[in-house]
Amino acid sequence: MPLTLAPQGVYQTWHMIRPLLIAFTALIVEPASIWAGELPITKNLPIPEFQNRPEDAKPYDFDAPPQGMFRSITMAEGFEEELGFRQTHEIVPVKPTERFTADTPAIFIVFALHQHYQAFKVFGRCFPEGIVGIEPETIVSEDAMHMALEDESGYLKLLPPKEQWTPGRYKVEIHAGEQVSDMSLIGTMRFTVVTGK
Repeated sequence: MPLTLAPQGVYQTWHMIRPLLIAFTALIVEPASIWAGELPITKNLPIPEFQNRPEDAKPYDFDAPPQGMFRSITMAEGFEEELGFRQTHEIVPVKPTERFTADTPAIFIVFALHQHYQAFKVFGRCFPEGIVGIEPETIVSEDAMHMALEDESGYLKLLPPKEQWTPGRYKVEIHAGEQVSDMSLIGTMRFTVVTGK
C-alpha cells in the first residue's frame, strides 16, 4: 500500500519544516557576517613601502650577455635546425664555446627567445678589444636576422674580416629593433680567437 499524503498533510508538513529551514539558514548566514566583521583591516601604508624600491632594483648590465627577451644566447662553432615539440623549427648550437681558432670560417651566436608580439631584427656588431693594429671602434664583422612573430630562435653569423681572424679578444654588441641606434643595445657577448688548435 503506497504512502500518500492528503492535501492537508502536505501543508502541515511544510508548515512544520519551514521554521526549521529558516532557523538552519540563520545559523549558516549569521556566522559569515560575524566572521566578516572580525577580518583585520590593514593600515594605510605610505606609497614607497609597497612600490618597487630603488634599493631592490638591480641595474641592467649592457656589458653582459643580453637578458629579458632571450631565453638563452650562446656562441658556437655552428648550429643545427631541429623540429621542436610544437612542430616548429628550433635552431640549436653545435659545439658551444667562447674560444675559437684563427682559421674558424664563421662564429655563430645562437639564441632562443621568449614569446614576442611583434616582428623585429636582432643585430650583432663585432669589435676588437685591445688587438694591436685594429682600432677599438672598427666593426670587423656584423650580421642581422629578422625575427618574425612565430620565430622562437635564431642565429647571427660573424665572418672573419679577411681570410681569417686576428688572434685576440672580441666583443659583440647585440641590438634589437628595426635599426641599430644608441637605444637598441641590449647586451654584449665576448669571445677569444687563438692561433692553432
